[in-house]
Amino acid sequence: MRIQGLLVLFSIVFLLLPSEAVSATLGICYGRVANNLPPTFEVINILKSNGISNVRIFDADPVTLQSFSGTGINLMIGVPNEILPSLASGTPIFALQWLQTNIFAHIFPSQIRYIAVGNEVFLKDPFYAPYVVPAIVNLYQALQTVNLGSTIKLSSPQAASVLSVSYPPSLGAFDPSLRSVLFPLLSFLYDTKSPFMVNVYPYFSYTSSLKHVSLDYALFRSEETVQDGMLMYGNLFDASIDAVVYAMEKEGFTEVPVVVSETGWPKGGDVAASAENALAYNENVVTRVVSNAGTPKRPGVGNEVYLFDLFDENGKGGDECEKHFGIFGSDGVKAYNLRFN
Repeated sequence: MRIQGLLVLFSIVFLLLPSEAVSATLGICYGRVANNLPPTFEVINILKSNGISNVRIFDADPVTLQSFSGTGINLMIGVPNEILPSLASGTPIFALQWLQTNIFAHIFPSQIRYIAVGNEVFLKDPFYAPYVVPAIVNLYQALQTVNLGSTIKLSSPQAASVLSVSYPPSLGAFDPSLRSVLFPLLSFLYDTKSPFMVNVYPYFSYTSSLKHVSLDYALFRSEETVQDGMLMYGNLFDASIDAVVYAMEKEGFTEVPVVVSETGWPKGGDVAASAENALAYNENVVTRVVSNAGTPKRPGVGNEVYLFDLFDENGKGGDECEKHFGIFGSDGVKAYNLRFN
């Protein structure tokens, strides 16, 4: 009876949903691995006062979802890696029940732009790699049951390092050892007109290759360009995206859009990490998105990009710089004067 009620409700809500096309969209990631974050109602005010209407959250926390409900802010909602085995081994009915209990009970489908199934699984959490596509397929069939299969898009954000070759972009190729899990994902994305999601961090590309990548090239201020066939690259951000596009083409997928599900620059904690450089990087990313610049490989095709991160996350592990990507302080004041339009 509960499922039948959902069918009626979602058939009505379906009429209110946005179109499926990926277009130039600027969003921000709302990571919450910290013990000093402001209350969620204050977060909503920060987002609205800065004209930010697209947000990525990394799990389906019910309090967070309820806080966003009715705000008009669109969400990319993450499914944590550890949830994937149960979604993969269950049925579409189980997936629908999971969606209803964990997401739709707290926020209307009309505010959900994407469900991001796992995060950086293939390289950084490979135990869950076999579960990614089966979980996606069950979720997709569940969404189809309630007429949401073409409006709430499913994908799985991956680290840019799933490429074994990224320079020059035209030689971009996926790591051959990942083909058994990447090819089914690409097939699903192609069949459902969904985007390949990739976390792009020129900062880490720069710091891991100081002898080969200039800071100016990473920060969009290089006076020199890199020629790749007939195309010219003036920054590492564009080159990183196009390397993914070329890699997909080599696998036979020429029309899968790319969403940059994370990108940013730290304010401290390591070499070249400063508020000045973070502003330079993020400001140029914003400019490229709002101007529909696209990339040399796909000029004029608007990029959808989610800046990382809304706040610093003092609970994150890893290198010290991982804690210092926040664009806003916990008091809501910008760490540097970034404009989002």
